[in-house]
Amino acid sequence: MNNKFQNKYRIPSARFKNWDYGNNGAYFITICAQNREHFFGEIISVADENEMQLNEIEKLAEPFWAEIPNHFPFVELGNYTIMPNHIHGILIINKQIIVDDIVETLQCNISTVNTTENINKKELMAEISPKSGTISTIIRSYKSALTKNAHFMHADFELQARFHDHIIRDSESFERIQNYIETNPELWKEDKFYN
Repeated sequence: MNNKFQNKYRIPSARFKNWDYGNNGAYFITICAQNREHFFGEIISVADENEMQLNEIEKLAEPFWAEIPNHFPFVELGNYTIMPNHIHGILIINKQIIVDDIVETLQCNISTVNTTENINKKELMAEISPKSGTISTIIRSYKSALTKNAHFMHADFELQARFHDHIIRDSESFERIQNYIETNPELWKEDKFYN
């Protein structure tokens, strides 16, 4: 644990300590709305099947997720779904598909003037921020873009600071998780995030 903050401000990482989250692999990601509030819409029953009723924020969340490979060209998408209070998706890092001169771009960039104070802040942030090309960087970028744009529609919109991840280790797990994501709206009342 970093003693810089004397354990006052930083909580231990939920990430698996012996894994580089920039490694090639498939990752099952869950991002929750703050307090599991239903910011993305509601599940309704249509012809005896559950489906997600879209709202304006969900209409941002889905295309922003679909755009992740445009900003991070080494990422492929597996199944994903937007639920009333959370987002499930599979991100596949495959850095072998990178072509020379392609650079990842964040969805939300902010430029600053290089004063001494800003340089010191940048150095501090570089030390504690997620490293380029990792799941944390990808999710941070996605959440930033979604939150910034959702605030225009709902000033109280917030996502939980953390996200859940699971490293998918084999094809059997991959297929099981793909199926879980696909059927999540149908099984909404059995979901652990249901409220």
